[in-house]
Amino acid sequence: MIERIPFGSTGHTSSRAIFGAAALGAMNQARADKTIAKVVEAGLNHFDVAASYGDAELRLAPWLKDNRPSIFLATKTGHRTYTKAREELHSSLERMGVDQVDLIQMHNLTHENDWEVAMGPGGALEALIEARNEGLVRNIGVTGHGTYAPAMHMRSLETYAFDSILVPYSYAMMSVPQYAADFESLYQMCQARGVAMQTIKAIAARRWKDEDTEKKFSWYRPITDAQAMKRAIDFVLVRDGLFVNTSSDATLMDVVLDCMAAPIQAVDVEALAADAQNLGIEPLFVRDVSDDVVIKS
Repeated sequence: MIERIPFGSTGHTSSRAIFGAAALGAMNQARADKTIAKVVEAGLNHFDVAASYGDAELRLAPWLKDNRPSIFLATKTGHRTYTKAREELHSSLERMGVDQVDLIQMHNLTHENDWEVAMGPGGALEALIEARNEGLVRNIGVTGHGTYAPAMHMRSLETYAFDSILVPYSYAMMSVPQYAADFESLYQMCQARGVAMQTIKAIAARRWKDEDTEKKFSWYRPITDAQAMKRAIDFVLVRDGLFVNTSSDATLMDVVLDCMAAPIQAVDVEALAADAQNLGIEPLFVRDVSDDVVIKS
């Protein structure tokens, strides 16, 4: 059974496994319907989507028509200005056929220039606060990829009382001393302030290489070995208060859900290190080298 805990101070009790609805982005409706049914049956009651995830918001709409109250619904905007963020939020509401989302997030707010625009006068944050006052959203969060995400989230939290953050967290990333130190500082801040902490890339093995020949269903190469995947997911779930978002690779959904539903095992550092060695697992983000998401066709 997938555990449910308070999602920060939002008042919602969310499954610690959050459905990463990016997996729906390129699906037809029939397959999307089956995927949604599968995650709901597994006990996930928190969906995370974004305007930029292809047709994912559209694929959710038919199910939401009859089931909206049963889940915590989150989406994101990547725009930094008031006007564009407001327009994108209204577009998301229309695409999903809903009057309100439980969480709107500023997507990947980790670059200095973007941060200054989004958080400043006429920025996206103003639009999202206005939307909350209008009842279009209930909570406001911020997400980030790359090694600067923890530090930038702390800066954001010092500026505004965000309800949630989203950040990479894995054994490989936490093996990098600078990243680990920044994450620990962010963790302590969020715990003290009641800010929900979502994590991503738990089962990321590494970036794709030119010589990789297998089919690619996400922008990074995932861990596919079931036992290694279980250890990678438990590395997140063993820590109090952390949520883990499922992969955008829907072909792994069954095994991911099985791993998340099984009893959480204590961290076995030797086994995780062996997984890294045997499966070629490495940090997905390297400071000032590969800090951004790069999607190749």
